[in-house]
Amino acid sequence: MLDHPWLNLLLIAAGVVGGALNVVAGGGSFLTLPVLILMGLPAGVANGTNRVGVLVQNAGAVWTFRRSGVWDPAWALQAAIPSILGAIAGTLVATWMHDDLFRRILSWLMIVMSLWTLWDPIGRRRTAIGGHRVHLGWGALIGFFLAGIYGGFVQAGVGFILLAVTTLAGYDLVRGNAIKVLCVLISTPVSLAIFAWSGQVWWVPGLWLAAGMVLGGLLGAHLTVLKGHLWVRGIVTAAVIVLAIKLLVAP
Repeated sequence: MLDHPWLNLLLIAAGVVGGALNVVAGGGSFLTLPVLILMGLPAGVANGTNRVGVLVQNAGAVWTFRRSGVWDPAWALQAAIPSILGAIAGTLVATWMHDDLFRRILSWLMIVMSLWTLWDPIGRRRTAIGGHRVHLGWGALIGFFLAGIYGGFVQAGVGFILLAVTTLAGYDLVRGNAIKVLCVLISTPVSLAIFAWSGQVWWVPGLWLAAGMVLGGLLGAHLTVLKGHLWVRGIVTAAVIVLAIKLLVAP
């Protein structure tokens, strides 16, 4: 299927939607991963190839957030360290796993993540406002480490976990999105290198996907900064509902 030129346009379109969703809420890889698999990539290769787009998309989103001045680089980098360590562990497990088992686990993770986010753990806690500095304690750092393991393993839905961690640490969803994309940006090259070393990255479809995801990432970051906390929360809810319906109607 990968020999058809029109599939490149489909990859770009999926990348735009998935990239914007990743930055605004999370879960964009729940769209891009199935698209890659339906195009004929083995599940493990799709998991690795998807990281090409994720890396480029988050680079664009981080640049946009940095220009908007919505984060503190000190705590952002502090949170990224446990994310990298977790990503190494999660990626190694993913590269060792058989494709059929990975696909079954991915299906269950999609269901669990959708139900967990519909429960709305993010919206149940009041968050810090504006530029107040929030201390990242050991609980938050452990949360970033566990999110890194999950992100290294499958990537899809890691944004929901990172937003929950940043919210519980005391940040609003705008600044939470800023730290989320930085954690993913810093940990993704490690995962991508491990997948590539294992022969589980197909670069041509990955680069077409990346072309769409960088556009979607820039769009998502701008929308997050312009629309603010309540709008982002609405997008999170809408994204989860769409994903849940998709799971219910899928054969």
